[in-house]
Amino acid sequence: MINSFLVLYIVFLKQVINLLIILLTGKGLNKIPNSDPLNKPFRDFQIDDKPIIVKPERFNYTELLAEHHKLKGKQLAPVRPQKGRSHVDSKISCPKCSAPNIYLYDNNGGRGQCKCKVCSTKFNPKNLYDKQVRFKCPHCNKFLDSIKNRSNFTIYKCRNNNCSFYKNNLKSMTKEERQAFKEKPYDTKVRYIFREFDFDLASLKGDSPVQSNISLSKMYSSSHVFGLIMTYYVNYGLSSRKTAAIMREVHGVKISHQTVLNYAEAASVLLKPMLDNYPYNPTESICGDETYIKVNGKWNYICFFFDAVKKIILSYRVSPHRDTFLACRAIYDVITKYEKLPDSLKLVVDGNPIYLLAEVFFANNDINFDIVQVIGLTNDDEVSAEYRPLKQIIERLNRTFKRSYKTTNGYNSSNGSITHIILFCTYFNFLKPHASLEQKVPVIIPELEELETMPARWCKLMKLAESYCQS
Repeated sequence: MINSFLVLYIVFLKQVINLLIILLTGKGLNKIPNSDPLNKPFRDFQIDDKPIIVKPERFNYTELLAEHHKLKGKQLAPVRPQKGRSHVDSKISCPKCSAPNIYLYDNNGGRGQCKCKVCSTKFNPKNLYDKQVRFKCPHCNKFLDSIKNRSNFTIYKCRNNNCSFYKNNLKSMTKEERQAFKEKPYDTKVRYIFREFDFDLASLKGDSPVQSNISLSKMYSSSHVFGLIMTYYVNYGLSSRKTAAIMREVHGVKISHQTVLNYAEAASVLLKPMLDNYPYNPTESICGDETYIKVNGKWNYICFFFDAVKKIILSYRVSPHRDTFLACRAIYDVITKYEKLPDSLKLVVDGNPIYLLAEVFFANNDINFDIVQVIGLTNDDEVSAEYRPLKQIIERLNRTFKRSYKTTNGYNSSNGSITHIILFCTYFNFLKPHASLEQKVPVIIPELEELETMPARWCKLMKLAESYCQS
């Protein structure tokens, strides 16, 4: 009786405390935050034709001044400010001829418009005239307006109501679609849209390798011990603490779990150049997908691209954002693996629109390939039915990685995540036998095939990676 009474009394006190906390903070004890990653369905996405690019005509004001002197026989005098007014701000110059502020004057009573005395150009310091290029709609030849700035690009829209693209889209609507468009016009794309990216090909190159304070050449353990540690930690996906425990309890080698992490970090630094630049000679059956990982308690994304025929991981980009820049960097890793890009290269991905934007970005840089999107879980269209097997292959790769990632419980730093992923990809490409390849590894290296044990293969692979870096 007393025990039952105490249990009921504790439950009552908990409810009272929870009520008081709700009254004070608006949050209760029973409310558990959702630790699952945000998973929203992708919105429909369309890519329009390229715009007409207009490059504004440029002049040199010194040449114009010399020409004026030749024609008029005298120098063009700088602007004389009117009474009570000063020169235009010294930081402003003419966007067309680069004339300094002494040749510029206020042209509309202080409302923002300036005029250049040298080339007679009217401009506003905040307008689009000072951009290197301007864009026109390919359907109506009207200039596009900048409407939104995203993290990786600027969105331009044609606002011309007489644009043929806009009119045809309105005419093609059914009665139900027209009614829905009147109620929620922002849910339907009817106007021409273009996206200008704010990064270039040079910014897509590989990350700098993780810097390690540990040198494998100075480690106290033997090479065989190192091979055992890498085998347990990477091949079998054991945690650093379990790896250290096995080394101590089974092999009699006393090391700490931090030593395991240090060896892994030093190994990843040495292996990364070989992993990224090895001549894989990939096929044209490439698939890609993103999966979630936790870094410093926050969700990050890793984007894998995979050769479905040779079973080789070609890209493993990590980013805190699932955006266009991540997709472009991952795809850049793939296309640099080819000596010559195939004319019919197709990359099979899911319905995430970042890959379509990446396709546009590379097309703008004269690098052409096709993005094939497999939508949903069922084959509702011919494309999904044809390319579903490749999508399933990349999903299996994600599951394989997640089994290895699960033992880490997330990473404490970005360096830790990159270290683990480099080692996983190295093992997957060079050391892991695959059933679909008749139990052979994807990348066959004769020097490794001669060795019978996995610790010996890890040691030999490290020596090959060291030779690769020095060559």
